[in-house]
Amino acid sequence: MDSATARDLRMLLLRTTRTKPWRRWAAALSAATLGVGLLAGCGSDSDDSNDSADNAGNDTSAAAGAFPVTVEHAFGTTKVTEAPERVVTVGYTDDQTVLAFGIKPVGMVDQYPNPAGQSPDINTQWPWVKEKWGDTKPEVVMKNGDSGPNFEKIAALRPDLIIAVYSEIDQAAYDKLSKIAPTVGRTKAEKEPFSAPWQDNALHIAKTLGKAEEGEKMVADIQGKLDTAKKAHPEFAGRTAVVLSWYEDAVAPFTSTDVRGRLVTGLGYTYQTEIDKVADGNFYTTLSPERVDLVDVDRVFVINDKADQDALKKFELFTNLDAVKNGKVSYLLDSEGPAVGAAISQGTLLSMPYAIDELVKSAG
Repeated sequence: MDSATARDLRMLLLRTTRTKPWRRWAAALSAATLGVGLLAGCGSDSDDSNDSADNAGNDTSAAAGAFPVTVEHAFGTTKVTEAPERVVTVGYTDDQTVLAFGIKPVGMVDQYPNPAGQSPDINTQWPWVKEKWGDTKPEVVMKNGDSGPNFEKIAALRPDLIIAVYSEIDQAAYDKLSKIAPTVGRTKAEKEPFSAPWQDNALHIAKTLGKAEEGEKMVADIQGKLDTAKKAHPEFAGRTAVVLSWYEDAVAPFTSTDVRGRLVTGLGYTYQTEIDKVADGNFYTTLSPERVDLVDVDRVFVINDKADQDALKKFELFTNLDAVKNGKVSYLLDSEGPAVGAAISQGTLLSMPYAIDELVKSAG
């Protein structure tokens, strides 16, 4: 893993990178090493361009859904012929979207890596997912920071569907995954990983699970919650906002197209789009000292855990900003409770209602 990739992967453990380190894994893994993984799933792909885990997908399935469904995505077309019962998610937050439809993935990505022996505890204990996971502990098929997914582990889970929507997989990795089970990649319109609106990702996965109508209702409900909050707080309109973090001794704002930026604009704020120009296509950027003034706007949302928040508060170029002096900064904890930052950053059907409530509260 090169240094740039490593830096992005450490970026708050909120999102992964736009680089593609999985190529090395995909190239190295032969079909023979997949062994039991080359099984017939619950569909097919057409390419255009522990015990707890064993039981996870059996609690509920997409049985009430409409099948077959044909899903177009960035790597081709996948036909899902029947309700999946053993779903593996290799997108960073796809597990939550699948869970929203009552299906417990048997395998998932550990987006917030924990101390040895504890994975994936924090990912199944967020306030917005804890009840739905119950006592189930899915298998971790990749951790944030790994060079790629564990293909052998995925195959051993005997999935009948793999979802890689909020993911950076490339064609080579997709080809390997699709030999294990029918695989659905990110949306066809998505030019870069992690750039699709949360609504598009949710509806994409909903269709894959045969839950298109249910997905549309969930998205509409969340949009209604956003609209209600926006109407209740007309003072947000006309004010410029930015979401940032303290990262590697620098102020690191997120762009307007990142899920964090989309959420604050959904509440009525105008985003500081100068950040987009500096980021040059990435979902965030680190600012040089002479550009810290770009975040001196009407409302600043900071997502960090306490140690990094304390470090930012000691950074003189930041503390001298008018926004800081005027008390217009909302400090939101990330993985430490209350995990408001995590909810905002994940941007899923389950986390969004929690994120909206807490974000509005913090801006009051």
